[in-house]
Amino acid sequence: MSASTDSLPGYLEVALAAADAAAEAVRPYFRAGLVADDKSDDSPVTLADRAAEQAMRAVLGERCPGHGIIGEEFGATGAGGGLRWVLDPIDGTRAFITGRTTFGTLIALIEDETPVIGIIDQPITRERWVGVAGRPTVFTGPLGGSAGCRPCPALAQAELSCTSPDIFTDQTRPGFERLRAGVRRTSWGGDCYAFGLLALGQIDVIVENDLKPWDWAALVPVITGAGGSVTDWAGKPLRLDGPGETLALGNPALLPEAIRLLVA
Repeated sequence: MSASTDSLPGYLEVALAAADAAAEAVRPYFRAGLVADDKSDDSPVTLADRAAEQAMRAVLGERCPGHGIIGEEFGATGAGGGLRWVLDPIDGTRAFITGRTTFGTLIALIEDETPVIGIIDQPITRERWVGVAGRPTVFTGPLGGSAGCRPCPALAQAELSCTSPDIFTDQTRPGFERLRAGVRRTSWGGDCYAFGLLALGQIDVIVENDLKPWDWAALVPVITGAGGSVTDWAGKPLRLDGPGETLALGNPALLPEAIRLLVA
């Protein structure tokens, strides 16, 4: 089973329906005083996370019963190769449980290890980024903006974003600090929403460590369709079994310089 060019519109309809279902599941819980549980990796999870993933799985199970699913909350089910959906019901649960709108739902369709459809959906602000392989990214939302990365000419002029300084290890922190010293300014927080802002030309560079497939799969078509790039710290495509060291650039021409600083 493969995602031919002709089949992508049908799969995109499925992805959009799953995003709508997740949004309906999430909205009633926002700023509702949810108690979060801690998972084995100390990351928080709520009833909203679980309800949103179950809602997406219900849509996918009905409309694409032969596809595998990799979800953050309920693991991998179905086929182990070919076409698989990768789901993160709430990317940025810490933001969600503290009432901030810098979280989102991530939905990707991957063929083997290559993302061919990606959606970033913010269910509260109702902003949505849709990326499809080979097509320009589409952004919709009441707050304004249009998809298209900013052609930042040099790292020295770049706006850098990262979820938190705490995500780096003793091995990865020096590289990040070298890159941080070479940019104009660094901001913290944002999770997947920051990648959406990069696709809108508001941010130039994002560096993350230890992202899981459900954290990055949906981002790849969105960023590349807006003119940017998403790679590992060596400039190679991200892998499902990789360490999750992620580098996103609005201007792919900055990749060699960014890599030189990260891995020097």
